[in-house]
Amino acid sequence: MRVCGPVRLEQGGPEIVPVEPWCLTVAGARQLRAAPERGSLVTMPVLVVEDLHVSVGKEPILRGVELALEPGRVHALMGPNGSGKSTLAFTLAGGPGYAVTQGRVSLDGEDLLSLPPFERARKGLFLAFQYPPEIEGVSLREFLRLACAERGQGFCEFQKSYPQAISRLRMEAFDGRELNVGFSGGEKKRAELLQLYLLKPKVALLDEPDSGVDVDALRLIAGAIRDLAEGGAAVLIITHYPRILDHVPPSEVFVLDGGRIVERGGPELAQRIGEEGFEAVRG
Repeated sequence: MRVCGPVRLEQGGPEIVPVEPWCLTVAGARQLRAAPERGSLVTMPVLVVEDLHVSVGKEPILRGVELALEPGRVHALMGPNGSGKSTLAFTLAGGPGYAVTQGRVSLDGEDLLSLPPFERARKGLFLAFQYPPEIEGVSLREFLRLACAERGQGFCEFQKSYPQAISRLRMEAFDGRELNVGFSGGEKKRAELLQLYLLKPKVALLDEPDSGVDVDALRLIAGAIRDLAEGGAAVLIITHYPRILDHVPPSEVFVLDGGRIVERGGPELAQRIGEEGFEAVRG
């Protein structure tokens, strides 16, 4: 059975009224928040992960992950080292060496796993790396201009949006620099967010955006993440620690441990983990 969304709960019964032409299995839709009252709209998720099993080599890493990301919201994926957080991110982005043995992932109702990595990016999926690589001989500006062109952004639009984006992230001094070459850890993270600002993805996967950054950079990064969500992106912050979540309270927190989502909740769950550690949610 499938439902289409967004959906409206009508008087007289659980009638589901299609509003958009994309569909989602009930298994994925079950994670939606209940509508506050009949006649209200429920936002359907843009990215749905169902019963995802992934192996690296012969080693199973993910063992039935299920989650959904809603547009315009910040979500958090927390978990101890080795729990499978980065494996999930790289699998969604189409990284090599990650074998999906079971499950389904959809982006706007379309099968994501059948697409090569560059098509996933064109469809609106973005992965910000934990350790962004340095690329000599390619300027930051030219890289972003070509990337934006691939997403259908014209030259005139880029010429207008680029100065605004580098100003928002205080990166004017990096305009003529090679991509990430000689950047500090915090500067590389800001360069990743600069890409997000300009590419305007539907789904942003941020792998530990708070690692290697100082307090001032953390506040700047947190503000940029809030801007992304307010612009309609579904954001997933992947992190060990709740400190960035103090600046960007998530609407939903998923805890990954042993390759499975073992707990989910609101900002209070992240606070609990910060106070008690992951043992508090391991049962």
